[in-house]
Amino acid sequence: MSDIAVAELPPPDDDEPPPPEIAAPARNPLLDGPILSTLLRLAWPNVVALSAGTCVVIAETSYIGRLGVESLAAMALVFPFVILTMTMSGGAMGGGVSSAIARALGAGDAERAATLAVHALLIGLCFGLVFMLGMLIFGPKLLELLGGRGNVLSQAVGYVHIFFAGGVVPWLMNTLAAILRGTGNMKLPSLMILNSAVLQIVLGGVLGLGLGPVPQFGMRGVAAGTLIAFSIGSAIMAWYIFSGRARVTPQLRGLRIQRGMFFDILKVGAVSCFSPLQSVLTITIFTHMLAQFGTEILAGYGIGARLEFLLTSIAFAVGIASVPMVGMAIGAGRVKRARKIAWIAAGVSFVSVGVVGTVIAIFPDLWVDLFTRDAGVRAASHQYLAAAAPMYAFIGLSISMYFSSQGATKVLGPVLAQTARLIFVALGGWWLSKGGTTAANYFTLAAVSMVLLGSLSALSVVLTRWGTKGGQLPAIRPTLS
Repeated sequence: MSDIAVAELPPPDDDEPPPPEIAAPARNPLLDGPILSTLLRLAWPNVVALSAGTCVVIAETSYIGRLGVESLAAMALVFPFVILTMTMSGGAMGGGVSSAIARALGAGDAERAATLAVHALLIGLCFGLVFMLGMLIFGPKLLELLGGRGNVLSQAVGYVHIFFAGGVVPWLMNTLAAILRGTGNMKLPSLMILNSAVLQIVLGGVLGLGLGPVPQFGMRGVAAGTLIAFSIGSAIMAWYIFSGRARVTPQLRGLRIQRGMFFDILKVGAVSCFSPLQSVLTITIFTHMLAQFGTEILAGYGIGARLEFLLTSIAFAVGIASVPMVGMAIGAGRVKRARKIAWIAAGVSFVSVGVVGTVIAIFPDLWVDLFTRDAGVRAASHQYLAAAAPMYAFIGLSISMYFSSQGATKVLGPVLAQTARLIFVALGGWWLSKGGTTAANYFTLAAVSMVLLGSLSALSVVLTRWGTKGGQLPAIRPTLS
C-alpha cells in the first residue's frame, strides 16, 4: 500500500483571537419565566392605572354634583355611551390587538408584529370615526329615548357634542396602549393612563366649574378636559412607538394593506366587542327592574355596583397582563404553558376579588359609610352586598377567562357566557315580576347570574381547544419592562 502524503497544518498563531462565541438568545420572562411572579409583575402597573380610573369616576361625580342635580342626571345619561367607548376600544378591540402582536412576537416574526401595529391603528381610526359620526348624528335621539328631557337633555347633548366630536382620540389612545401591552410593556401604558386620569380630574374640574379667568363651561368643559387629557397621553405613546423605542416600530411609508392582518386582529377584537355591549345591556335591564322599588333601593344598588366596579378593576389588571403571556406562548407553540397561565390568572382574580368582596359582605359599613348616612339607602346597600358581594369573585373569574381567551384567539366561549347571563337576567326578572316579589329577590338574581357567568366562562376554556398541532416555533426574545 502506497504512502499517503499528509499536508502539515501551520502552527496556530498565538496572536490570533479565538473565534467569537455564539451568544445565547436573551431569556424572555413571558415565555420562560415563572408564571405567577411574571404575571404579578405585569399586573401591578395596571392595578395602579385602573384604580386611578376609579378615582376619576368619584372625582367627576363630586364636581359635576356642584353643577347641580340636573348635571348629575345628564352624566348618568351619557355614562353608558362613554363607558361603552372605553371598554370596546380598550378591553375588547385592544385585547385583540395585544393578542395578535404577542402571537407574532412569540413566533419570532417581529416584522409581522410591526405590520399588525399599523393595521391596528387603522382599525382604531375607523371605529373611532364610526362612534363619532354615530353619536353626533343619533346621540341626541338616543339620549331622549333614555328619558332625557329639558335642561337635563340639553346638558347631556352638550357633553356628547364635545366628547364624541373627538371620538377618534380614545380609540387611538387605547389602541396605542394595546400595541405596547402586546410586546409585554405594561408600565408605559399604565403610566399614561395614570397621567391622563390626573389631567382629566384637574382639567375637567377647571373647565367645568371655572377657575380664575377661566369661565364655567359646565358639562361641555368636563368633556373637553377629558379629551385634552386623552390627547396628551396618545401623543406621548405615539412618539414612543414611532421613534423606535418600542419593540415594534410601525412603518407607514410603503404600507400595503393586507386583509389577513385585519382578520388576525378582528377575529378576536370584533367578537370581544359583544362582551362589553352585553354587559352594559345587562346592567341597564337590571337597573330598570329595580327602579320600581323606589329611589332608596336604586341608590343602595348603585353603592354596591360601585364596589363591583372597583374590585373588578383588579381582575381587569390581571387579565390584561395575561394576554401577552398567553399570546406569546400560543405563538411559540407552547399550549400547555398558555393554559397554565390562564388558570393561574383566573385563580389570582377569583381569590383577590372574592376575599375583599366577602369581607365587605360581612362588614358592609366599611364601604357604605363612604357614601351615605340615609337609613333606607344603607339598609338596601347592606341587603345587596350580603347577597352579591361574595359572588364578585365569579365576575373576576369571568374577566380573567375572557382576557386569557383573547390571547389564545378563542374568545367566543366567554362572550357566549355573557350572552347566557343576559338571557338569564332578562327571563329571571320577567318571572319575578309576575308575582309579588321584593328587591331582595332581584339581588339574589344578580348574585346567581354572577355565578353563572363565571362558571360558564371557565367551562368554555376547559372545553375549547387552544393552539394547533406541531412543535414549538422559534421565538423572539424581548426583555420584560
